Amino acid sequence: MTAISANRLEILQIADAVAREKGIDRFIVIEAMEDAMQKAARARYGAEHDIRVTIDPKTGDTRMVRCLTVVEEVMQDSVEIDLATARRRKPDVEPGFVFEEELPALEYGRVAAQTAKQVILQKVRDAERDRQFEDFKDRVGDIINGVVKRVEYGNTIVDIGRGEGVIVKSQAIPREAFQSGDRVRAFLYDVRREPKGHQVFLSRAHPQFMAKLFAQEVPEVNSGVIEIKSVARDPGSRAKIAVVSYDGSIDPVGACVGMRGARVQAVVAELHGERVDIIPWSQDEAAFLVNALQPAEVSKVVIDSDEGRVEVVVPSEQLSLGIGRRGQNVRLASMLTGWQIDILTEEQDSERRQKEFETRTNLFVSVLQIDETLAQLLASEGFSSIEDVAYTDADELASIPGIGPDNGAELQSRANDHLARETQKLDEERLALGVADEVLDIAGVTLARAITLGKAGVKTTDDLAGLTPDDLVGWVDIVKGQKVPNKGVFDQKELSREAAEALILHARVAAGWIEAPEPEYTAENDEGYYDEAGGDYPEGEFAEDGLVFDEDEAREAGIMTDEAASETPSDGDEGRS
Repeated sequence: MTAISANRLEILQIADAVAREKGIDRFIVIEAMEDAMQKAARARYGAEHDIRVTIDPKTGDTRMVRCLTVVEEVMQDSVEIDLATARRRKPDVEPGFVFEEELPALEYGRVAAQTAKQVILQKVRDAERDRQFEDFKDRVGDIINGVVKRVEYGNTIVDIGRGEGVIVKSQAIPREAFQSGDRVRAFLYDVRREPKGHQVFLSRAHPQFMAKLFAQEVPEVNSGVIEIKSVARDPGSRAKIAVVSYDGSIDPVGACVGMRGARVQAVVAELHGERVDIIPWSQDEAAFLVNALQPAEVSKVVIDSDEGRVEVVVPSEQLSLGIGRRGQNVRLASMLTGWQIDILTEEQDSERRQKEFETRTNLFVSVLQIDETLAQLLASEGFSSIEDVAYTDADELASIPGIGPDNGAELQSRANDHLARETQKLDEERLALGVADEVLDIAGVTLARAITLGKAGVKTTDDLAGLTPDDLVGWVDIVKGQKVPNKGVFDQKELSREAAEALILHARVAAGWIEAPEPEYTAENDEGYYDEAGGDYPEGEFAEDGLVFDEDEAREAGIMTDEAASETPSDGDEGRS
């Protein structure tokens, strides 16, 4: 290795040349040389010795020393020297002082030179990777231009100037083939500090790659006058992009299309013919959904915010357009809007609604023991279950034409009686399964859920507290690259993962495994709060030991007296009750 056996001038010349070639600091190269020489010296004199090598960055002078530390009692004579011996060398020496013994220059053989070379190369590679990470970590989200260096197992390695990036197979546009030397544009979506392998990850299939291409082609997007709200892509085939204009005089769709389609065609050409639908974004969710399903015409949109689902009704002749080939159109619309979309024809919607109407009518006839006309009246007014009848406000029920106060009261009485009987049956089933009463006291546990838990062998608070969310709602294993679902106690339609986590938390608090978390209040409810027990609570509520009471409960618990209740604190009072 010439860098090891070279004279001091050549050492600095080599360090400068390597630093320029690799784009790293020359001091890093000099440090790598020092480490290489140090490793070679330890191989020559013994690895147990503390040998240090320094190279003067200005003159290139190399100094190799063996270090001995002064100690009271020597435990390892290869790196330590006792105090008495040290004071014969230097009378005023104290423990902790380090003697440095000069070592002669080494003659490096072939093996030592090769080892030193490997040390230097590894140090230089590590420095290159650190420099590459620092160069690109702040460019995540940008489009990068590069030249294809090679293709390995479907992954494209791209020379991006001061480093390399990789387009993995899953982030490439299908059927797009690159050859060495091809120029390529890609979206930088991630930079990771990795000990080996690539650190800069590029994509041509990422939705934001299309958004960035439009920003380059459309000045209004680049300036912020037009905003790209969302993008959905089926790479290499079709895409939808939602845009909105903050200038009323500018049409966002027209601006993105350009004169005679010049702007959108430039993007399409870069994406090798990927078809792009430009959709006007709307704050009205229903209007946005209608736009997103273009070119299909939509008759009706029903949004279920709780489930995050949307039901879209289209004419029969528009069904194929709405779904698209292999479900592509509805899938892209779902990705664009963030809603789960179900498409029905008008005939299917009518049949389903009629069937639901008949089902509800039959339910009311059989359970409430009423005639079909009255049952149809309830169904047509939007009542869908016995609970709806039982818990609706009596005046509201009585105000329905054809029912009146007397019939309303009788209907609610029958509905409540039915629910009481059903509750009793469920409770008897729970007891038969051996589910403890204490389980019902846990927030979120209903009788139906208690029965489901009991059938799964969960019968006490400790049993429930010992479960995980996966146990309750299931999990997914990856077997030979395939997703294999595993069922939990509940179906995910019955219990969400968030609800499962909350259920287990309440069970662990009830079992005494953990402390109850402090109640949290948002800034929206910050007005009229009382400072009690170190926290703010809504007006009319009081707290002690982290528990919140209303006024009557607080008075019963002795937290608040009648005299205190009569005092109304003002906004400026200090030490509010």
